[in-house]
Amino acid sequence: MHLTLRQLQVFEATARLLSFRKAAEELHLSQPAVSMQIKQLEENVGLPLFEKLGKQIYLTEAGREIYHYSRTIGQLLGEADTVIDGLKGAHQGRLTIAVASTANYFVPTLLGVFHERFPGITVSLDVTNRETLLQQLTENVVDLVVMGQPPKTADLNAGAFMENPLVIVAPPDHPLATQSNIPFKRLEDEVFLTRERGSGTRSAIERFFNQHDVQLTTGMEIASNEAIKQSVRAGLGLGLLSRDTLDMELALDKLVILDVEDFPIVRHWYVMHRKGKRLSVVAQAFKQFLLEEANDLLHKAVAHTS
Repeated sequence: MHLTLRQLQVFEATARLLSFRKAAEELHLSQPAVSMQIKQLEENVGLPLFEKLGKQIYLTEAGREIYHYSRTIGQLLGEADTVIDGLKGAHQGRLTIAVASTANYFVPTLLGVFHERFPGITVSLDVTNRETLLQQLTENVVDLVVMGQPPKTADLNAGAFMENPLVIVAPPDHPLATQSNIPFKRLEDEVFLTRERGSGTRSAIERFFNQHDVQLTTGMEIASNEAIKQSVRAGLGLGLLSRDTLDMELALDKLVILDVEDFPIVRHWYVMHRKGKRLSVVAQAFKQFLLEEANDLLHKAVAHTS
């Protein structure tokens, strides 16, 4: 077989996503270009790699075999990049990081400081949900992940670098806005706007309410923090959000944090990667930067703007 690395790269993305369109978007190619690479690969292999049933594509037996080898080759090339980056030092190289959507409120600020110190590096930042982050960790396709509580079942190296307090927010004219030490049981009378099931914030809130034997009444499930904030401002319910997402709304008096007993729920932000993963010098430097400096840097930034 006469295969090219480009063909294997395009095939790996298509097989992983089971979509020519999604693979084209990820690789920044046109869909016909992806189809052409797959067709050439199939001609080189001499067997079909995909079969189409209805609108969905599936891997054939030959496709599954080639997918296994394409992933292995991709990981070996990634290790080679890591070794070369190590020879260059932290001043050059590439950092691939994926973060939870809530962490995107502060991670760009930290990346900006880090990039000022190491202007020669290239950063790839993916902002996504918890489920996708766990998948990326399992498939070892990113250097580092920043998210909330790591799953206990995963074989991960995780370090906490900053508190992540969860608070209850309301519009300034809400009846509870001016009250102090609101009894937790009082919240059973309120409707809450929450993130979708599976999100880290949603899971933490549900555990907390269950531990306190308080019924959580969900009015709407909303897939973004910004949409929750706008809905709370519109009077559709109370919000349960990370304090890190609220700086602008609090400064402009668009929202208030309710003074509820046993709140905030204090969690932490973690930087993590697969155990045994060989981090590049750049990834090691950024991980150390988060663990040693992120908390102080962000607190100074908040103090400066308040």
